[in-house]
Amino acid sequence: MYLLYDLILSLSALVLVPYYLLRGVRHGKVRRGIRERLGFYGPERLAGIRGKRVIWVHAVSVGETRAAIPLLKGLRQAYPEAALVLSNVTETGHAIAEGIREIDLCLFFPFDLSWVVRRVFRQVRPAFIVIVETEIWPNFVRVARQQRIPVVLVNGRISDRSFPRYRLARGVVRPILEMFTAFCMQTALDAERIARMGAPEDKIRVTRNLKFDMKGSAPDAAEVQRLKEEFKLAAGTLVWVAGSTHSGEEEIIAEVYRRLLDEGLNLLLILVPRHPERCRAVAEMLAGKGLTSHARSGSQALGRELVPGEVLMGDTLGEMLKFYAVADLVFVGGSLIDVGGHNVLEASLLKKPVVFGPYMHNFKEISRLLLESGGGMAVAGGGELADAVRRLLVNAEARERMGERGNALLSENAGATAETLKVIDSLLGP
Repeated sequence: MYLLYDLILSLSALVLVPYYLLRGVRHGKVRRGIRERLGFYGPERLAGIRGKRVIWVHAVSVGETRAAIPLLKGLRQAYPEAALVLSNVTETGHAIAEGIREIDLCLFFPFDLSWVVRRVFRQVRPAFIVIVETEIWPNFVRVARQQRIPVVLVNGRISDRSFPRYRLARGVVRPILEMFTAFCMQTALDAERIARMGAPEDKIRVTRNLKFDMKGSAPDAAEVQRLKEEFKLAAGTLVWVAGSTHSGEEEIIAEVYRRLLDEGLNLLLILVPRHPERCRAVAEMLAGKGLTSHARSGSQALGRELVPGEVLMGDTLGEMLKFYAVADLVFVGGSLIDVGGHNVLEASLLKKPVVFGPYMHNFKEISRLLLESGGGMAVAGGGELADAVRRLLVNAEARERMGERGNALLSENAGATAETLKVIDSLLGP
């Protein structure tokens, strides 16, 4: 099976390598990105981890990387002498990872070819591996097992969409799952599902969701004012932030924005596409609807404040919480179309009212709890989105109440980091 898998991946590399080269050129990381994915490192890249016990955490992209931050902080506190290595698949996830202070080294995740994985392990020499959410890489897990390196899946989640596919492939998935050392799952349903996929039941624990352990506090009025000045937002103007949006949603958001402006709302929109490389196409779409957009990366050179009817385009990485901080209302994307949603708790962390669409299957439990607590609002489409945004923007008391309830939900459900660390401590030792 693994020989066939290697063969398929090798053939796929004929497409993947040019793809990563093109993406690397776009993001200015062509040489290092592709070399690291093939297991080649310059001598200076790994110098900082030599002679240390290496704990390798893998988080595929932005969402998983942000979810891992509480655990990374906990690992740094529990194992101050260890070297923490964080790997990512995507450039956007890698950019977020580079800003995490607890990390000693950020790497691109290697292609899952057996010879590449062995080359990487010889150089990185991990003593312990943590995989965030449900990332099942057959050769990576198999080589770790051969070298007696414990591999723990944390913040594990099996979505409604992926579970039937995993069940169909149970004969292939089960031998891989048996090589994991432990599974830390978000909910009892996730635990049941991964057991039905073939994971040994004695290795499964329900440790809850790390996203509830995000740390931070709402900025005071002075900090909000400073950020508004930095973003060129006029004082007294209502700010609607639409974060992590996708194609098909931005058109709906633009139409809603125009409708609210026509109704006389003194409103500015900050639009943050999930993938920054799409900003140019989104700007062209906005222009076609008569809306002028300005890139966040060039806001300092604007020389004036934005006025209602204009759009600030979030084309930078790592500033989502800053955008949310200046918001009067937040919409979280990936939810008006069938993507599965994105993390709504980042808005709740800053006590902001949050609205999202009907497609939240990647955050099913979180969105349910947020609705039940009154900390969020779900809409079915553009018409309901316009009604919800209008209703909340004209009612400051309702916005404050919703933000407070969402923030309280975080405190009530915290504790996943401590539970996950208990499992890791039992395997890794003091």
